Amino acid sequence: MASEKPQDLMVTCTAPVNIAVIKYWGKRDEALILPINSSLSVTLHQDQLKTTTTVAISKDFTEDRIWLNGREEDVGQPRLQACLREIRRLARKRRSTGDGDALPLSLGYKVHVASVNNFPTAAGLASSAAGYACLAYTLAQVYGVEGDLSEVARRGSGSACRSLYGGFVEWQMGEQADGKDSIARQIAPEWHWPQLRVLILVVSADKKQTGSTVGMQTSVETSTLLKFRAESVVPERMKEMTRCIQEQDFQGFAQLTMKDSNQFHATCLDTFPPISYLNDTSRRIIQLVHRFNTYHGQTKVAYTFDAGPNAVIFTLEDTVAEFVAAVRHSFPPAANGDKFLKGLQVAPVLLSDELKAALAVEPSPGGVQYIIATQVGPGPQVLDDTHDHLLGPDGLPQRDL
Repeated sequence: MASEKPQDLMVTCTAPVNIAVIKYWGKRDEALILPINSSLSVTLHQDQLKTTTTVAISKDFTEDRIWLNGREEDVGQPRLQACLREIRRLARKRRSTGDGDALPLSLGYKVHVASVNNFPTAAGLASSAAGYACLAYTLAQVYGVEGDLSEVARRGSGSACRSLYGGFVEWQMGEQADGKDSIARQIAPEWHWPQLRVLILVVSADKKQTGSTVGMQTSVETSTLLKFRAESVVPERMKEMTRCIQEQDFQGFAQLTMKDSNQFHATCLDTFPPISYLNDTSRRIIQLVHRFNTYHGQTKVAYTFDAGPNAVIFTLEDTVAEFVAAVRHSFPPAANGDKFLKGLQVAPVLLSDELKAALAVEPSPGGVQYIIATQVGPGPQVLDDTHDHLLGPDGLPQRDL
């Protein structure tokens, strides 16, 4: 790849979004981004949700530059710099130990980075996780860094280390002060549970009021419930959730997912002043899920909410169509009936009158903007086709970004 022009190199990769089912909230070290508890997530399929990043390196570049979704951003922001520093440190270390080929690239060269998401940024859809995982993975390809990239990705966004793997992933909190043992690890591959489906109910594509970083800091400082959760609740839940996934125990998985989401949001309310990421539509979705499950006499659907009002729904393949119909019934689409469902195809079904009666909802038109239907997916990928590059030969964003 680099043989024609050894001094310049351009690589493009994609990385997935992950959704935590055992939540990460709170750091024990702000600089190294080390968590106060372990967490566990599901990697979503990149056919529906992904970040694409191109990294170019050249002796002709005069400074590091970055473009996100077509707009140039401040390359000096501390977390971005931490990622760049960490990957360059690893590259220097690799070169000094003589591990692998001598790199043709001078580590003094500047980088240009362009990154795009195919979903709303900063709307509670784990965009920073996908973004920093993609950055870490692409930088590693450029600089010839191998091995675990948890530390590089984590410096950008804690949960980004979980997006370095497909399937089901745990981020071990670690115990060492330097964070060397705070790493992500796959607990089951993406093909492990083929019937599992994920629906993202996009309630609001707006930027959230309280960013995660500030929210977490305040929670750690003021919430006694958060301390109890991290020390006394999460360790057992991590074991139980791992078991549920390995045994494909949907009832157990679904109930624990909902309980952990609820507890996370309880710690936000226990924060002082309180933080509320859920809105009225979020609460209506919670009610809808519980009524749907009660009607069926078993847990067929589970919700989880990150630091935002959008719901992520887990269910099995045979329940998707009926639950989508229940969402349509409860939140009748505004004008975009045909664009209401994106992603995987879902055959329309009619709701029975009995189920409609059991849901007992006052319809809330337009409450859910749209649904993205997806499934469990793989980790980051390298795109080999040069047409996929987001930067042109001059190292600047392509026109059609």
